[in-house]
Amino acid sequence: MNVQQSYNLWATQYDTNKNKTRDLEAQALRTTLEGRSFRHILEIGCGTGKNTEWLLTCAERVTAVDLSEGMLDVARSKINAEKVDFRQADITQVWNFGTGQFDLITFSLVLEHIEHLDPVFQEVRKALMPGGIVYVGELHPFKQYAGTQARFDTPEGRQLVPCINHHITDFLQAAERSGLQLQHLEEYFDDLDRSGIPRLARFVFSER
Repeated sequence: MNVQQSYNLWATQYDTNKNKTRDLEAQALRTTLEGRSFRHILEIGCGTGKNTEWLLTCAERVTAVDLSEGMLDVARSKINAEKVDFRQADITQVWNFGTGQFDLITFSLVLEHIEHLDPVFQEVRKALMPGGIVYVGELHPFKQYAGTQARFDTPEGRQLVPCINHHITDFLQAAERSGLQLQHLEEYFDDLDRSGIPRLARFVFSER
C-alpha cells in the first residue's frame, strides 16, 4: 500500500485515533506561529484540517494541499470558509500553486514520506514570497531510528505508512541548497520529559 492509499484508508479514523505525534505537531505549529499574521499561507499536508482551522485565524487566505482525497474529504466536511482553498496534489511534481505567492509555507508530518527532499525545497523557494518563512514539523529522526513510523489499525491488522528516514542534516542541507537558511530548530518531547527521545523536530527557514 502506497502513501496515498494509506492515508485514504486512515482518513475516517485519523481524528479519533490516539496519536501523540499528530497532537504534538499541532502544538508545535501553534507555539511557533502564535501572535503572527499572514496574507497567504500554503499548508502542505493539511490532512483532515487539524491545523487548517487554526491557520485560518491568522491568515487572509489559506491554500491547503494534501495527496489524499480521503483526508481532503474529511477536511472539507469540517471547514466551510471562503478563504480556504483545498487542493489535491502530489508535491513531488512541479507545483502550480503560484510563484512568490506565500508569506508562510507549512509542512506538517509530510517530508517523512518524501524520498528526495531537494526538488520539494526548490519548489518551496519558488513559491515563497520575499520575506516569507517556512515551517516544517516532522517526526524526529531519533524516533525513526527506534522503529517508530506512521501507522494505524484496521480490522485486517496494523497498517504501516511508507516512510523515509531523513536525518536532521538532510533537512538542513536540502533547504540550504534551495536558497533557504535555518532560523530556528526545536525538539519536542512527550510530556516535556527531556530525558527521553524527542518525538518531534521543528524547523523554521527563511530566505538566505
